[in-house]
Amino acid sequence: MQGFDMRKLRKRRFTNNVVFLLSVGSTLFGLFFLAWILVTTVINGAAALRPSLVTQMTPPPGQDGGLLNALYGSFTMIGIATVIGVPLGLMAGTYLAEYARGTRLGAVIRFVNDILLSAPSIVIGLFTYEIIVRQVGHFSGWAGAVALAIIMLPVVIRTTDEMLQLIPDSMREAALSLGIPRWKISSRILLKAASSGVVTGVLLAVARISGETAPLLFTALNNQYWTTTPNGPMANIPVVIFQYAMSPYDSWHALAWAGAFLMTIFVLALAILSRTFFGRGHAPR
Repeated sequence: MQGFDMRKLRKRRFTNNVVFLLSVGSTLFGLFFLAWILVTTVINGAAALRPSLVTQMTPPPGQDGGLLNALYGSFTMIGIATVIGVPLGLMAGTYLAEYARGTRLGAVIRFVNDILLSAPSIVIGLFTYEIIVRQVGHFSGWAGAVALAIIMLPVVIRTTDEMLQLIPDSMREAALSLGIPRWKISSRILLKAASSGVVTGVLLAVARISGETAPLLFTALNNQYWTTTPNGPMANIPVVIFQYAMSPYDSWHALAWAGAFLMTIFVLALAILSRTFFGRGHAPR
């Protein structure tokens, strides 16, 4: 009997060691390619940086230029998408956490939100193309912003819902015992208590939509010229990177690498900022 137990123990140890080695190997495999991509982007992107990137517009074929109009278009559409997606996401997440907790409707909404969370961005781009671009008859920055807002919405909803559920019920009961209306409890007390996690979710949602290319190909498309309003086709960094990287011109390749480097730095800054907020919210008091 003791020999049988020792064989089982050795078998378990062997299985544990095999799984451990496979896990470490998979981690190193993923980290290797991630580091390769980052190093390649930094080397090629940093070499292509120059002042004209933020002072000149995207050039015609074979000529030098910058990314001023593409940077402006990207930040404009991201800003509009944030204005649309964040309030809707906060309200929907608050409803799920405070008013639909434990209900069948809340479970259905969460299920649909999870599906939307994992939906391919190109499908969202096609959906926005059908409901906006085809109806108005032309591409526009507004359509691109709506597509990005749809991508952002489930992230904000999920984060708000989960952060509010982490707030202890004693805080709700204390506020209710004072006669505070339920809507004021949610907006003035609970959201404030969960603000660090909610802000983290918003920043991560912004980081996700910053590099989306497929939805913008079907909605905002691109524009070589300076566009002050999103009423027509609008230049943006992801589509410019896609088009310039596929071109036969070295000058466009350099701009594509520079754009990729700038977007990487922007997403990295958002990630660091979100971690800072999240860490501050969980710091010992």
